[in-house]
Amino acid sequence: MTHQNHRIALIPGDGIGTEVLPPARRVLDAVGRRHGIGFSYTSYDWSCERYVREGSMMPEDGLDRLREADAILLGAVGYPGVPDHVSLWGLLIPIRRTFRQYVNLRPVRVFEGVDSPLRSAAAGEVDLVVVRENVEGEYSEIGGRLNHGTPEELAVQEAVFTRTGVTRIADYAFSLAARRRGKLTSATKSNGIIHTMPFWDELIAERAAEHSGVTWDQEHIDALAAKFVLDPARFDVVVASNLFGDILSDLAAAVAGSIGIAPAANLNPERDFPSMFEPVHGSAPDIAGQGIANPLGAIWSAALMLDHLGHPEAAGDIDNAITAVLAKSDVRTRDLGGTATTEEFTEKLLELL
Repeated sequence: MTHQNHRIALIPGDGIGTEVLPPARRVLDAVGRRHGIGFSYTSYDWSCERYVREGSMMPEDGLDRLREADAILLGAVGYPGVPDHVSLWGLLIPIRRTFRQYVNLRPVRVFEGVDSPLRSAAAGEVDLVVVRENVEGEYSEIGGRLNHGTPEELAVQEAVFTRTGVTRIADYAFSLAARRRGKLTSATKSNGIIHTMPFWDELIAERAAEHSGVTWDQEHIDALAAKFVLDPARFDVVVASNLFGDILSDLAAAVAGSIGIAPAANLNPERDFPSMFEPVHGSAPDIAGQGIANPLGAIWSAALMLDHLGHPEAAGDIDNAITAVLAKSDVRTRDLGGTATTEEFTEKLLELL
């Protein structure tokens, strides 16, 4: 068996981020031993705590240090007292943009053994992926504020959509749909947003012509949000701008029964730079330090990382263990209605792995 070694940068971050990365690492090491994959880890204490201590989320040469890694595994970032835009623009956004991680991939499944809040969302039927544009769109830095504190005060924020940016996310999403069930839905709002969204629609239609094996449609974001709730099983791949993809993927994770199990991948598909993998759940300061966080989001994110690194069989083993722990055992963390600690839940998953 060939033995491959991958350099993984760990950024535990804040709150429960520091509690869910060790279980993900244990699962990676266990599956790595079976498949002849080795991991060397470098951990970085970049966090809101560091910001309070040193005035920045990461050091000046932080991105240069990460550049050497094969992939980045992140816990969660954010803590009371440090504004969210400070933590986001001080760490995650520079990583995503510098390393051209223009695909944010968020798979959503309803698992056997996890009740969706929706009566109609059955295990095995809801299995979709939100492909979110991750570096431009509504989350641009262009704009500003004028006349602070006066009645004439104003804020301007420019959305930026480029032909390159929309085309590459469309191509990624269509290719993914072709490997899955061959269905793509584009999220838009071209009836109300007069410039950027008709541009988005035109480019999606243009790329659709190059992917004739995929059937596709487009939905206005408001109607689409309703359909995510009313009939989530109809969706396969959903492609969306930065803002719409962000909102839809959290909604979809809630439909699946818990945001605690949702993973995310920030991908640089060309592999010129490392990609970053993170659970969606955030730092959850209300339960931090109690040892009760659900490690599934981080573990599933680690599976996405393995898949990206070229080990689909090893990733599949983790997927199967996640499915098994939910379907065949009654061990549950608190967010899933149980009483298990992070440690107990991880032990059970490792046993099934």
